Amino acid sequence: MKNLIRMLMMLSILGALALGSSAQDTEISLLQWSHFVPRYDEWFDAYAAEWGEANGIGVTVDHVNFTELFSTLAAEIDAGDGHSIVEVLFSPASFIDGLHDLRDINEAAAAAHGERASTCGAASYLPVNDTWYAYTHGYVPDPGDYDIALWTEVGYPEGPKTYDDLLEGGRAIYEATGIPVGIGMSPELDSRMANRAAIWSFGGSIQDENENVVLNSEETIAAVKYLAQLQNEAMTDEVFGWTAASNNQALIAGEVSYILNSNSAYRSLQKIDEAAAANIGFTPALEGPAGAYASSHVWQIYVIPKYVEGAELEAAKKFILDHTANYSDVTYHSELYNFPCYASTVPELDGWLEADPWGSEPPNKFEVLKTVNDWSVHLGFPGVTNPAISQVFAESIIPNMVAQVALGEMSAEDAVAQAQERIEEIFGEWRARGLVGGG
Repeated sequence: MKNLIRMLMMLSILGALALGSSAQDTEISLLQWSHFVPRYDEWFDAYAAEWGEANGIGVTVDHVNFTELFSTLAAEIDAGDGHSIVEVLFSPASFIDGLHDLRDINEAAAAAHGERASTCGAASYLPVNDTWYAYTHGYVPDPGDYDIALWTEVGYPEGPKTYDDLLEGGRAIYEATGIPVGIGMSPELDSRMANRAAIWSFGGSIQDENENVVLNSEETIAAVKYLAQLQNEAMTDEVFGWTAASNNQALIAGEVSYILNSNSAYRSLQKIDEAAAANIGFTPALEGPAGAYASSHVWQIYVIPKYVEGAELEAAKKFILDHTANYSDVTYHSELYNFPCYASTVPELDGWLEADPWGSEPPNKFEVLKTVNDWSVHLGFPGVTNPAISQVFAESIIPNMVAQVALGEMSAEDAVAQAQERIEEIFGEWRARGLVGGG
């Protein structure tokens, strides 16, 4: 009965999004990142073309490096012209003034598919002005990836489970083999995520649940001191210059014992050397004094700029909803990289995690990800992912803070205090615009 009600609600909302007789003259264009799993782009481009033919709508898809998405979105909003739909990988809350409110399709999806993962809602909704500025269709878990043989040698056959394990085991491996842990401390994606995971797990955070800046705390300072010790005792200076690809490349080359990453590095290795891939294991978020937390690695987030209007707007919304309804194909062809925001859209997921359809050895290598919603959070945790949080992320304030301490340039206390000062400035600017709460 509940499913019937949801379906009726979705049909009602879709009725409001009807394309009408003008559909045959309508065209939409999408800008997406070049997926870390190339197979997904091959599937998606074919899917988009088939969807266009079935609906009498012209569809074009452009792919760019993920680092170009926000700059392109900004340029198109400024120009008032560009793609109909843009997919970004992090909350675009700072672009809210140039984006359509997508409450209608967010409500339609919830009516049709039920509860969404909390990390997905956080990347799309701004409570302070009650706006669904985006539509998040998927997210990517960020487990630990470890070398099974190396960790078994030092007494951790299932990999590290705590931050103490990571330091003790990682140091033992480094001292015995020269192979370091691979946690980045540079202004790039994976460093930003790994450093935040440690801070949350030690009990610190950038903001509290009411959007007040609270970075400068004993808990954050302890986390930063830990990360500096980890770098000094179990890592090399290479992590200060890493790019987003560096930890992937290091894992594939057998040059690190542990990284925090999605399954993309493993999938690449699987295609190169199946035996080496079988030696990679996965762990959930590491536990610290305050618990075990890790951010989702990225999110798959659709936005529609305000310059999109009329039949083009309605076609774009329909494309997004239809794509969600086909999420089993999305997850499958992304080789289990894209997890669904709406679990009901991929009923096969648990079975795939128990027996990887892409040939992992052992087949249940990804079973650890069944618990992802117990430890995967969003960038604004424990508050909301607001424009200020997005700017702090973009400026790489957190990894720069950690690196200063690990390099011996500042004390943990001074580095955290300096970062707090800059973050308070950012929050104040956005709060003055009415887009951040607290204060």
